[in-house]
Amino acid sequence: MVAETRTPRERWIEQGLTALAAGGPDAVRIEALAKALGVTKGGFYGYFADRGALLTEMLDAWERESTDAVIERVERDGGDARSRLDRAGLLTFSHRLIPVDLAVRDWARRDADVAERLRRVDNRRMDYLRALFGEFCSDPDEVEARSMLAFSLLIGNHFMAADHGARTRDEVVGLAAAFLKT
Repeated sequence: MVAETRTPRERWIEQGLTALAAGGPDAVRIEALAKALGVTKGGFYGYFADRGALLTEMLDAWERESTDAVIERVERDGGDARSRLDRAGLLTFSHRLIPVDLAVRDWARRDADVAERLRRVDNRRMDYLRALFGEFCSDPDEVEARSMLAFSLLIGNHFMAADHGARTRDEVVGLAAAFLKT
């Protein structure tokens, strides 16, 4: 007798995050997720009461991965504040996480609960930046300005369409980040 296999809960959540990144919350549809996973939608209801429960768990996963997991990894790998700033930026705004982060930001414009979640995540990120910049800057105003500029750089550069002469966007972001750490 062959054991019955089920699509793991995490795969539903991951597929939901992929759909969110590609098309926003309206793209997170049970039937479409089941099709993408190559399964029937019946298995979905073994894990989630409804679509709303999936959306909540997706946001939980995004929040954990983009804050707790990033901070834990950055701190575990150690280094001085500047190297931890670099790692935090690379991990938080990785090619995998940035599309989800941008989709959550767009969603938050239309949903007060998502906006509150985003505020909590951004506050955690800013607190971490303040702590890191505070390790080599003693002026609280300078710490706040550097933290704001660093965070704005990492998010805002995804909305810019400007050219940068002979430099690539990544090179210019790197130059800006280096400037903030001097």
